[in-house]
Amino acid sequence: MQGKVGIVAGLANQDSIAFGCAQALHNAGAECIVTYASPKAEKFVTPLAADMGKPELVCCDVQQDAQLDDLFARAHERWGRVDFVVHSIAFAPLEDLHGRVVDCSREGFALAMDISCHSFIRMARRAEPLMKDGGTLLNMTYYGAEKVVDNYNLMGPVKAALESATRYLAAELGPQGIRVHAVSPGAIRTRAAAGLKAFDELARDGETRSPLRRLASVQDVGNTVVYLASDAGAALSGLTHYVDAGRHLRF
Repeated sequence: MQGKVGIVAGLANQDSIAFGCAQALHNAGAECIVTYASPKAEKFVTPLAADMGKPELVCCDVQQDAQLDDLFARAHERWGRVDFVVHSIAFAPLEDLHGRVVDCSREGFALAMDISCHSFIRMARRAEPLMKDGGTLLNMTYYGAEKVVDNYNLMGPVKAALESATRYLAAELGPQGIRVHAVSPGAIRTRAAAGLKAFDELARDGETRSPLRRLASVQDVGNTVVYLASDAGAALSGLTHYVDAGRHLRF
């Protein structure tokens, strides 16, 4: 990844998948702009800069088109191109996430879909003209998109939409040499995961029933992102990659 440049979106704290990705990309030689969602997160993310190679930190709310425009304009100003974009962003209102899918509100469903799925498409649209020599777009999904996982609820249909969008974007952008992937970690103790009911039970299940008898770490996910964004992954696109110590084999 030496000389590669790109954006990692979705940093919240040191347990964030975005942190593991930015750290692994830096260790592999890449240079990043790393985004966080709101000014309230700044005090949590600033102390992490050294472990990520002191990247440029940018506040970016993906619901605000002007902020997305500014983010990619900054990447263009700094490098003239983008080689990779990592989208590690998901949200659903707790009242909708904790209830049945059949009971979710129209507003909650639309908000979850906008932030967790369509924002990836919006970022891909802005990245495309900066990837004249090709590049890699990556997002984070979960096995609950494919099978029913207790308590995953609303995020299941939302992540299913994200995985489908991944395949369509891969087909549309492939002729320009742009690869698109979904990365599917198992249970990881992140702030977002804390919003799921009975998450500790899900984590214990991963630790006891995965073939490797452990959970994946944010660093494991980051290392996978490095592989996919590097020349080693040049012939891969449109796939969902499980990084869950093999747990998906037993669902």
